[in-house]
Amino acid sequence: MFALLPGFIRMPLAMLLLALNTVLHVLALFALTLCKLLLPMPATRLACSRALVAVAESWIAVNNGLFDGFTHTRWQVEGLADLRRDGNYLVLCNHQSWVDIPVLQKIFNRRIPFLRFFLKQELIWVPLLGAAWWALDFPFMKRYSRETLARHPELQGKDRQATRRACEKFRHMPVSVMNFVEGTRFTPAKHDAQSSPYRYLLRPKAGGLAFVLDAMGDALHAILDVAIVYPNGPCTMMDLIAGRVRDIRVHVRELPIGGEWRGDYEQDAMFRERFQARVNALWNEKDMLIGRMHQSSGDTTTGV
Repeated sequence: MFALLPGFIRMPLAMLLLALNTVLHVLALFALTLCKLLLPMPATRLACSRALVAVAESWIAVNNGLFDGFTHTRWQVEGLADLRRDGNYLVLCNHQSWVDIPVLQKIFNRRIPFLRFFLKQELIWVPLLGAAWWALDFPFMKRYSRETLARHPELQGKDRQATRRACEKFRHMPVSVMNFVEGTRFTPAKHDAQSSPYRYLLRPKAGGLAFVLDAMGDALHAILDVAIVYPNGPCTMMDLIAGRVRDIRVHVRELPIGGEWRGDYEQDAMFRERFQARVNALWNEKDMLIGRMHQSSGDTTTGV
């Protein structure tokens, strides 16, 4: 309906409604955050956590409705059929644009547990946002640099212990943890600087992935390997809001997390070598899949 409006009306109206949606949901979010801070009883915190997730999912759902109403974006999505709201997932995805975030939120919202990201411990002090991330149970990751560990060897392993303690809450609730394995957005310049062996991907950071798996322990039962393709090339959030993103293709496949994915990446050289080989093989498969997705011109699927 709104997609038929002239651009000079459609874009400001879309941005106004997106901003209004964000403000209303943030107000509800911070009210619940305050309750969670002031009423620290376990039962109350759990109830607040569930209410906070409901607010966050509502915000995403309204955003999705606005994007659908203001754009003609065609979606081709595969692999959502067997997903579960009560699952425990590690979501791995290639990273090209900040548009990847609303794409993941759209396809997974209310199909799997609310997506969370590992954040650096220092980010908990970011005004307002730090408290919101804490209230939404985003895991805060504490890591020491190699230089710090060399000066203070007694800190060896403390980062894993602290992060694992932060993730303990996920043993009592369904969880989805998101990880961009490349560590940064893909650009041709970064691809060339890395001498990446893949056509569409940067080199994966196996160490960061191993740290997440170690910190989460057995709280996760499956990997959701996600490939996102924008057939018309790189895009921005403004392109998405303006309706200039004509096609989005997404492929999701579920992989079990067996014992071969778990081990001491830092201290066990043999496990580290096997883990790196496994991640590289996964990335090679993803690279070939993305190539096929770029070539595909089949019918789109709108069930998202």
